[in-house]
Amino acid sequence: MTEILLKNADLILTMDESRQELPGADILIRDGQIAGIGQGLQAQGEVHDVSGCLVTPGLVNTHHHLYQTLTRAVPGGQDALLFGWLQTLYPIWAKFGPDEMFTSAQIGLAELALSGCTLSSDHLYLYPNGSRLEDTIAAASELEIRFHPTRGAMSIGESDGGLPPDSLVEEETAILDDMIRVVDAFHDPSEGSMCRVGLAPCSPFSVSRDLMRDAALLARDKGVMLHTHLAENDEDIAYSQAQFGCRPGQYAEDLGWTGPDVWHAHCVKLDGAEIDLFSRTKTGVAHCPCSNCRLGSGIAPVRTMRDAGVKVGLGADGSASNDNGNLMLEARQALLLQRVVNGADAMSAREALEIATRGGADVLGRPDCGRLMPGKRADVAVWDMRCVESAGSWDPAALLLAGPMQVKHLFVEGRQIVRDGHITTIDLPRVIERQNSLAKELQA
Repeated sequence: MTEILLKNADLILTMDESRQELPGADILIRDGQIAGIGQGLQAQGEVHDVSGCLVTPGLVNTHHHLYQTLTRAVPGGQDALLFGWLQTLYPIWAKFGPDEMFTSAQIGLAELALSGCTLSSDHLYLYPNGSRLEDTIAAASELEIRFHPTRGAMSIGESDGGLPPDSLVEEETAILDDMIRVVDAFHDPSEGSMCRVGLAPCSPFSVSRDLMRDAALLARDKGVMLHTHLAENDEDIAYSQAQFGCRPGQYAEDLGWTGPDVWHAHCVKLDGAEIDLFSRTKTGVAHCPCSNCRLGSGIAPVRTMRDAGVKVGLGADGSASNDNGNLMLEARQALLLQRVVNGADAMSAREALEIATRGGADVLGRPDCGRLMPGKRADVAVWDMRCVESAGSWDPAALLLAGPMQVKHLFVEGRQIVRDGHITTIDLPRVIERQNSLAKELQA
């Protein structure tokens, strides 16, 4: 039996069913689970004094393209809209191989962990030069972060009227075969799982209707979740109407892409009927505010979605369309954007933090994560409120208004992967050096 005690927290935000806020409390971790929360707890093991700190559930990232950390701030893509941005970057991504996939995933996941993230999804939809999904799974395993990779795919290249170059698309039978392989090899459906695998054809403009439908059937047969991009910007809507004669929500529903086992990225342009559809079917949304701003896609109707009962989590999205992987910044941006559209009382700092924790866990089908309650997983973020950003704050729970953007300590399944602001599980300076070297090689 392994026990860890986090003692004397200034405040614990539990995100439990009643959203308790507990001052001066302790958290007892035992064998990867929360064993107790309260005052005066004792442990037979490691004790961390977290006085002066706010403690929250670990943050949850519901949408990312980790490989893109190798292509941040690429000239020619910095000021482009979505489709032009993709056309700039596709030829660069075509040069990637397993080393690039592994190293970029290490960097992306480490960056997320330093921002308090304990559970991250990833959408890997291209596999050049022998790359495989397990390149990213290995990176997550080494870092010891909880991971939900998705086997993405593109099957319609430029010669068939699609957006990606032909060199980056795959045959659909091969895609489905590999989906079966990775689910059978790596998906762990058990409570507390460190790795679950989803199926994720890239988007309606890069795969066929047949592949979308077949992937949905396969996912249900295997008991795994489905993920794709949907309704990201005006170009996306126009494409759907021109190619399919319907809006993206109708397209998704027709092909079996709604339900509690489905979550869609972006959904910036969902209309009222589509929001009602997602609410009725319990379909989730990964809201990516910084990426949507960076690409000029618009502001997703998160307030309307939440009011309608749609499950919403946060996503950092790819670091080539965001250039940052800090989930705290995403939460703050989500808060500010809803206020821009709907007024200063549209979203509180507490609600935005809930979306970043419990909300994301629910989108990913992980009710065992995203909240600090006895019996839930010990994914815990500790924030030092004695920092300059919090000096003078009257309300430590308003972390997103006046608090650090980097975590002090981070525990995943009870294992400490960040200590005093530093990654403990990998040699991060060495990985940064390797990443920069690979980026220079890609520019040659």
